[in-house]
Amino acid sequence: MNAKKVLIALGLLGLGLQPVAYAQEETGLLDDPLLAHPMQLQEGATLPDASHINCAISVDFTQPLALSDAVDTALCNNPQIRATWAEIKVQTGAVGEARAAYLPTITGSVSRLKDTTTYSSGSQQPASSSIGNQYYGSLNWRLFDFGGRAANREAANQMLLAAIAGHDAALQKTMVSVIQAYFETMTSQAVLEARLQISQLAQQTLSVAKRREEKGATTQDDTLQATTALAKAQLNAMHSRGDFQKNLALLKQAMGINLETPVNLPAQPERVIPSDIHDLNQWLKQAQTRHPAIMQARAKWQADKDKITQVRSDGLPTLDMTAHISRNGFPNQGLSTINQTDKDIGLTVSIPLFDGFSRHYKILEARAQAEQSEAQLADTTAHILTDVVKAWADAKTALGVLTVSQQLLDAAQASVNSSRRRYDKNVADILEVLNAQSALADAQQQRIQAIADWQSARLSLLANTGILGQLPATVESHNADVP
Repeated sequence: MNAKKVLIALGLLGLGLQPVAYAQEETGLLDDPLLAHPMQLQEGATLPDASHINCAISVDFTQPLALSDAVDTALCNNPQIRATWAEIKVQTGAVGEARAAYLPTITGSVSRLKDTTTYSSGSQQPASSSIGNQYYGSLNWRLFDFGGRAANREAANQMLLAAIAGHDAALQKTMVSVIQAYFETMTSQAVLEARLQISQLAQQTLSVAKRREEKGATTQDDTLQATTALAKAQLNAMHSRGDFQKNLALLKQAMGINLETPVNLPAQPERVIPSDIHDLNQWLKQAQTRHPAIMQARAKWQADKDKITQVRSDGLPTLDMTAHISRNGFPNQGLSTINQTDKDIGLTVSIPLFDGFSRHYKILEARAQAEQSEAQLADTTAHILTDVVKAWADAKTALGVLTVSQQLLDAAQASVNSSRRRYDKNVADILEVLNAQSALADAQQQRIQAIADWQSARLSLLANTGILGQLPATVESHNADVP
């Protein structure tokens, strides 16, 4: 997937500093004999659109920073993402341990012994000694239990799924954070540019007022009002510059780069192409099915339910097969007086009879833990669906405001042009010009905010649904004109 497609899809990858966390795991027969490694460890981390996170290409910060580059940098530098990636490896080990419980265990030992026998001084028997090797091997294999191993294996699988979902949630959170910071910085930059433009208009109006005063076409009041308007415009521009510098620093922080790194952003598009929001029920269904936080809570609940079976089975009978072979004696014993080989094989049934009610309370604890996980799943689902409803409503509102704000900006611009022409021809006073400029400044602010609100609402809807990085036409199309 090339960078343009990634940008359009908000999949947003392709940069950075190759972290160890995202190196593919080279696994062979000896590295993963029980095939416990999930696909993510074998192929590398991916986003919801199945595109891989590749941190092999560095970003050229001398060029305007693209949104995809900003997100890629953050994904490659974020420590929380590396921590959740390591958690996947931890749970992978737990899955391997659970699968290993179905296999026999074999142990062996070899001892080199010197056996010496001495007698008391009154004995007529001479001392004797012998040197030899002692060999011992054993095999233990659990043949049957009441579902304990199966439940433990399934619980490990579910916890691995929870770890993978947790990693996806960290990806989503990081993407939301850096994209939000990117949009806010771009918005503050657009506000600064608009305020500087208004300041220039105020400067031009002051120049015209001074020329008219010099010619006696107007009074000093016009010049003073124009001077006041210019000072106010310059003050607003200074505040906007401060906001832009602050948001730019926050963007660098979200990307995980040095604050001294020079970063240039492209200009905010003047026009955007609104995309379809779709029906609310579709977003709710997507969130219930795809949101990583819900998937993580669901897997945790399933693992806790399997834990009940595991704890219960620990108090039930088990059937094990044992086999031993020894030569020249047994471990921790002396050498046999004759060379001999002992072999035995058998079945052992272990029946727990009484443990002081410990198992009973462990089962109660496991049930309570499952109930707690179920409640957390319900709470997480309700919280996320509520956020989806809010984000959907905000996106619908922002979608309507886009068109109206453009109409307002066009009308305000036309009013400024008209009033300036009228003022130049002495058919309008300075208040009309200043009012028109103030209305233009307000319209520019409204338009900039409308674009920012649409981008933010759209992003929030994607993020709260858990599919950020999958849906197209959210960023690149902003550079096109409305038909």
